[in-house]
Amino acid sequence: MSGAQKMLLNLSDVRLSFAGNTVLDHVSFGVAGGSIASLIGPNGAGKTSLFNCITGFYRPQSGSITLGGEELLRRKPHRVTQMGIARTFQNLRLFREMSVLENVMAGQHCRTRAGAISAVLRLPSQQREEREIRKASEECLDFVGILDEADRIATTLAYGHQRRVEIARALATQPKLLLLDEPAAGLNAGEKATLIDLIRRIRDERGVAVLLIEHDMGLVMKVSERISVLDHGAMISEGRPDEIRADPKVIEAYLGQDEAEELL
Repeated sequence: MSGAQKMLLNLSDVRLSFAGNTVLDHVSFGVAGGSIASLIGPNGAGKTSLFNCITGFYRPQSGSITLGGEELLRRKPHRVTQMGIARTFQNLRLFREMSVLENVMAGQHCRTRAGAISAVLRLPSQQREEREIRKASEECLDFVGILDEADRIATTLAYGHQRRVEIARALATQPKLLLLDEPAAGLNAGEKATLIDLIRRIRDERGVAVLLIEHDMGLVMKVSERISVLDHGAMISEGRPDEIRADPKVIEAYLGQDEAEELL
């Protein structure tokens, strides 16, 4: 990691437990602004729980989570989104009866200014804002490559395109940091190659840092600049892809010798 890169997201000594069971054990790590990072580890390691802490769905018992130096703990999820963190989910969460465009427009709710009275009365300010929201949403769909499907019901799209709708909706919130929870799940080889290109473009063209949870190690090694490894709620290794695939602790806890050799 370049010394010129400042940390955008910082987790310090985060501890989370449920009913006496430790889920995150004093976890500390960070994501630099303008970077692409990955969080890997076995099933049940605590990765999604960590995402839920960052986004305000879970409240750790102790520790600190900051974005650009501003504390996120005890913030409600919608406030975390307003502060600049967007996420997608391992299981798609699209609005079933809404079009592709409407799904993406819903992502901009956290940025709207017109109040309920303006909406009911259809005041000029509300109409102007609605046009701006539509234009920005169409731009996000164009960015992910599915603008031509804007009017279709989102859940009728092919699975890979539904994934893109979810990413477009996340981008519509105007994030500083995008959290992707297993974005390659269910994708074929061609779709994964397109996803890698899209993740890089999100960082390079939109200036959004990316942190992903992913089990496809080939994808992780290709797209990540830094990888953090979680096991049984504890961070066991961090480093560049070449360092992670050669780390004996990571090989023992997660990769296995055969997969580690395949990644060399």
